[in-house]
Amino acid sequence: MPLLALDTSAAISVAVLDDTGTVLGERFHDDTRQHAELLAPLIDSLLAEVGIVPAELNAIAVGTGPGPFTGLRIGLVTAETLAFALSIPVYGVCSLDALAAQAVSELDLPAGGEVIVTLDARRKEVYWARYQVTTEGLVPSISPQVTAPTVVSENRASSETGSPVIVGDGALKYQVPGAAAPRFAQAQWVGKLAQRRAASGIEQPTTPLYLRRPDIQGAPPELLPQR
Repeated sequence: MPLLALDTSAAISVAVLDDTGTVLGERFHDDTRQHAELLAPLIDSLLAEVGIVPAELNAIAVGTGPGPFTGLRIGLVTAETLAFALSIPVYGVCSLDALAAQAVSELDLPAGGEVIVTLDARRKEVYWARYQVTTEGLVPSISPQVTAPTVVSENRASSETGSPVIVGDGALKYQVPGAAAPRFAQAQWVGKLAQRRAASGIEQPTTPLYLRRPDIQGAPPELLPQR
């Protein structure tokens, strides 16, 4: 039975995979601000294209970020709501993990190398993480964080194992030296990682990875009514 995967950490990506991880179809939109308007229609059109109704899905995988509060939450709420309605499991996958796996595949990165993945965090900052490429997969060497683009550049230049490959929208937007495509995480890689981890019995919570507080926040404690 198929799995529906989606990611709204930056752009909007949706994919359907079969039990073997083969991509049956996918949809992508590079808009980073209209997740609420575009996500549901993309899911509907994709399911119609591959000839699958929601009741035939056996699981849902969703990117957990890091990413902007609103776009990320729309993807997570959509995935959790569908999973609840269909009584199927929902798996959360770090979007930077998915982008790293995508880069390894598309750029044919060898074992022993490293890859730095980035996404635009706005405010002249980037979300990023660093991974070692091994024969068994990716091993994180620097966990997801949000910093100025110069920190990513300095980290790459100071590597003791040669220059890591650096990819992603964040590095490209801020012209980090050596940055290359892919720009955004594709949902198919969220789905593939979710399937692999589920098969290994790894827990995959859907807790969002924001890394910083949202732009709109509540009133300061001193302005709240006192009980």
